[in-house]
Amino acid sequence: MLTAPQDKRIELFGLDREELREFMLALGEKPYRSQQLYEALYRRRVTSFEAMTELPKTLRRILDENAVVSGIRIDNVFISSDETRRFLLKLGDGSEIESVFMPEEKRDTICISSQAGCPLACSFCMTGVMGLRRSLTAGEIAAQVVIVLNEVYGPIVETPHRTNIVMMGMGEPLLNYDNVMKSVRLFADQGGMNIAPRRVTLSTAGIVPRIYDLAAEDIRPRLAISLTAPTDDLRDLLFPINRKYPLAELMEACRAYPLGARERLTFEYVMLAGVNDGDSHARELVKLLSEVRAKVNLIPHNPAPELPYQSSPMDRIIAFQKVLTDARLPSFIRRPRGQDISAACGQLAARHQAVG
Repeated sequence: MLTAPQDKRIELFGLDREELREFMLALGEKPYRSQQLYEALYRRRVTSFEAMTELPKTLRRILDENAVVSGIRIDNVFISSDETRRFLLKLGDGSEIESVFMPEEKRDTICISSQAGCPLACSFCMTGVMGLRRSLTAGEIAAQVVIVLNEVYGPIVETPHRTNIVMMGMGEPLLNYDNVMKSVRLFADQGGMNIAPRRVTLSTAGIVPRIYDLAAEDIRPRLAISLTAPTDDLRDLLFPINRKYPLAELMEACRAYPLGARERLTFEYVMLAGVNDGDSHARELVKLLSEVRAKVNLIPHNPAPELPYQSSPMDRIIAFQKVLTDARLPSFIRRPRGQDISAACGQLAARHQAVG
């Protein structure tokens, strides 16, 4: 049986300035053409060579023969009653990922994936049920932002409306470290996407060696720790990775992590009814974080039929928060977004329909 030949064209999105320069030189083009191409890709978010009208027609034809902008395409878009949008995206090899757009009055937030699926198998998260398909390239990570912004706003010169990026979609970012950091550098380039590192947040379940690596980076995103349990016994049940990197090691890395003068580490705590939401758990959490400059996001669990947990009722979450507040540990209750389209935290599983 004959099969179609594999597309051998190079994918340009994800290449940095020097890599684009080398690519254009290999085509026999002048170096300034690589700068024009870079600005078209990252500053203007142009996704077709035909639309790069600053380039000669002959060069656009050559580019089309030798390259593609990105292999990602939108498979479907689901729109929530709260205006959250869930993007089901198909990668060039047929793998699927999801990105989520959350509009707010003062800013927009785009939640992006770093892997197709996730290997960590956290027991309260739908992505873990999928398992890991593969890690994403830097281009596949960064292209999600371009795809979402173009779908919402269309291609314009500047990144709009104080856009925030959260690496809290599918996957464990610190298990795809090099590609994630390359995408962060692409975001940060003021001549390109121009999204400052302070507007990018990376969430990890606690890959301790990579937290130390992240601390040594010149350009790095803000760090959030997906915690959800204040003791090893409980966290072992919820996060299998805790058996490899227990809380003592994780907290040591957090204490050593460099912070700006007004910066705090964010600790995410998913509220699971009858599991981790008692006052005693709150007191243990205060003790655990006592030597860290921390703030806590309390996240009502977003249920799914495949998961064995229910969310703590709001009065229990408020009582839990009071324990933290009385101990002067800053905390915030995160408002669920996109639950009706399976777009909320912990629900991403490349669903082709919403599951209510």
